[in-house]
Amino acid sequence: MKPTLLVLAAGMGSRYGTLKQLDGVGPSGETIMDYSIYDAVRAGFGKVVFVIRRDFEKDFNEKILSKYKGVVDVATVFQSLDCLPAGYSVPEGREKPWGTNHAILVAKDAVNTPFAVINADDFYGKESFEILAKALISLEGKKNDYCMVGYRLGNTLSESGTVSRGVCHTDNNGCLSTVEEHYEIHRKDGQVIFKNQTTGEFNSIDENLPVSMNMWGFTPDYFVHSESDFKVFLDGCNGNLKAEYGIPTMVNKLIQTKTATIKVLDTPCKWFGVTYKEDRPMVVSKIESLVAAGVYPKKLF
Repeated sequence: MKPTLLVLAAGMGSRYGTLKQLDGVGPSGETIMDYSIYDAVRAGFGKVVFVIRRDFEKDFNEKILSKYKGVVDVATVFQSLDCLPAGYSVPEGREKPWGTNHAILVAKDAVNTPFAVINADDFYGKESFEILAKALISLEGKKNDYCMVGYRLGNTLSESGTVSRGVCHTDNNGCLSTVEEHYEIHRKDGQVIFKNQTTGEFNSIDENLPVSMNMWGFTPDYFVHSESDFKVFLDGCNGNLKAEYGIPTMVNKLIQTKTATIKVLDTPCKWFGVTYKEDRPMVVSKIESLVAAGVYPKKLF
């Protein structure tokens, strides 16, 4: 069976000021997400499942889903605070979403093949989808054998400011062992540097180190692990109304308990995305360059 693409699109993009998932940045009004779907389909993905919020379902259906008719099988699932296991209820005063791994969990009934997970508002690149699709196809019928696409740090830097990145450390088999957060990363005088949180000084760092940009590959048994661990997470919130059940939380636990392995896949692609409104012209320019180079047609769908 062909792998499934799970697109996390429930965020509002508060810093950006609008639903950036629906913002057209391509020459024919394409969204960043459209390029991901286009790349995924030509890489061999057979289904796309979108995790959205019910309050923008109408706009999403009209502006996004309508494009894909006849292109790929699509489905939507809804992430909401009350999507909880039996016996649990939303704590009084809780407004913040439960996090990215909760977003994966709400899609468990819509996915029955090896699947990829991406953010809706990140541009990942053609080769990344090809690499991930090949890995997922090889995982058919397996369990506890996962993967992630590791971007080279230097290919994820911002032109408009510093960034924070989770630097991935691997074992001798190329599997993820730990993720170490680095802050205020930027390029200066030909070197990539970051701020050492202990000394306050800026130190150089290898720009080819792999970092996580939230492009994961799992098999359906991941839902079983997540469903069980989500209850543990909820029991341990202890009144914290902002606690989040993120993908790194689940992945780290699986690694530490030796329940699963996460193969880190190298990609040559440059990642880019829109965090602030000021980033939009850069994204538009990069996509224009890719269209001019023949990587994408002027109109995707």
